[in-house]
Amino acid sequence: MRRMVAETRLHPAELILPAFVREGIGEPVPISAMPGVVQHTRDTLRKAAVEAREAGVAGIMLFGVPEDDKKDAAGTAGTDPDGILQVAIRDVKAEVGDELVIMSDLCLDEYTDHGHCGVLDSEGRVDNDATLERYAEMAQVQADAGVHVVGPSGMMDGQVGVIRDALDQTGHEDVSVLAYTAKYASAFYGPFREAVGSSLQGDRKTYQQDPANVRESLRELSLDLAEGADMVMVKPALPYLDILAKVAESVDVPVAAYQISGEYAMVEAAAANGWIDRDRAIMETLTGIKRAGANMILTYWATEVARQL
Repeated sequence: MRRMVAETRLHPAELILPAFVREGIGEPVPISAMPGVVQHTRDTLRKAAVEAREAGVAGIMLFGVPEDDKKDAAGTAGTDPDGILQVAIRDVKAEVGDELVIMSDLCLDEYTDHGHCGVLDSEGRVDNDATLERYAEMAQVQADAGVHVVGPSGMMDGQVGVIRDALDQTGHEDVSVLAYTAKYASAFYGPFREAVGSSLQGDRKTYQQDPANVRESLRELSLDLAEGADMVMVKPALPYLDILAKVAESVDVPVAAYQISGEYAMVEAAAANGWIDRDRAIMETLTGIKRAGANMILTYWATEVARQL
């Protein structure tokens, strides 16, 4: 009876698997703060993509992790056609074609030696407009590699419009833009920094949003939609379900939520200590995100959950 009258239902087609692929490794590298999640080799990434497709997962969001000696101030590995992310996009495309929506992180933080999401000016501050030029290049090379959706996550002002124009001008009108519309300066990103081998010292408070603010997110939402966003995202998910609900009520485009590394790590750590029921907690958190209004959920449990649904 409970199952029959449930108001909120999860479906595999609503799940997106974030996946990391690291350059120069022969075996997957476990991420210590995220049990069960690894930095993939190119071969194991292809396998993970196939498993996600077979489980019914809708998409895969790819993050590249270059070798340390390829990081520089401008993040040039991020726009190299033979950079690890572009190679990984082509690998997954060759493996699953259009049967899995291939998404890519469009940001410089994995590729810069300073770890920020953009290029820096002479005083060490992130230069918004110079960064936009780099994002336009990234959009083009990722689209050339065969990606279906780009996910600009750097939170630079005007990024969606610049990326949309760059895609349209290079014959990639069909590539969609998933805007990281409400991305907060959160404490829950900690494990992710390990996952991508971040070089960041300090924080990103000058371009990520203040956790205390709501109206700021709605302003960002209006700007992203005006600039041509096809989909919008709230990140993190659980601490910002109120924001997710407001965004979902305000738009007629698909809304995504990212259940981020810290959210994953908390559940796994508590379950490992016997403090909570792991499987129930996973389903409860995902149901809460869906109930708040998400059409799509990025979660590291995507394949596992899809198999259970």
